[in-house]
Amino acid sequence: MDFHGERRRNDTHASTTDPEALLAKHSPGEAARLAYAGHLLTENRHGLIVQADLSRATGTAEREMGLELVKEERKKTKGRFTVAADKNYDTKDFVGELRTNVVTPHVARKEKYSAIDGRTTRWEGYALSQKKRKLVEEAFGWMKTVGLLHKLRHRGRAKARWIFQFTAAAYNLVRMRSLLPECIAR
Repeated sequence: MDFHGERRRNDTHASTTDPEALLAKHSPGEAARLAYAGHLLTENRHGLIVQADLSRATGTAEREMGLELVKEERKKTKGRFTVAADKNYDTKDFVGELRTNVVTPHVARKEKYSAIDGRTTRWEGYALSQKKRKLVEEAFGWMKTVGLLHKLRHRGRAKARWIFQFTAAAYNLVRMRSLLPECIAR
């Protein structure tokens, strides 16, 4: 079949080697590629990964998997805790679901139509969370460069998920090694 000049869509372009992967773009103007979406939940103090998972790259996968990871962590954690995230998570549904689960949403505010209001942003902890949330980007960067996830060499979501979680565990080990002198000095 000749697809020359047609837009790529998931219903017309499926992978013959990995049918679970979906077409996704990382930014406007970039070509769509077959991919999965990786999700990390990190703690703010040291940037260690608490949970890691992989999902199909749909437009809402980040928020859906983010809620799943938070709900799993909610079962283990007693008391209130916060979740910091970028502007993509600033939706009424996501913020409302976090509040329903007794989680304070420290989500970066959009300029217009933000679901985050003054009851969250007035606390100094919100500003601190916005600075610390960038630690998750360090983990993703390490996983892509050192962990060799910039180009996935495995097919199928189950294998890709296993490799993603294994690389997240390796990142934690390397991170803890660099934090060890800091902990001993105290």
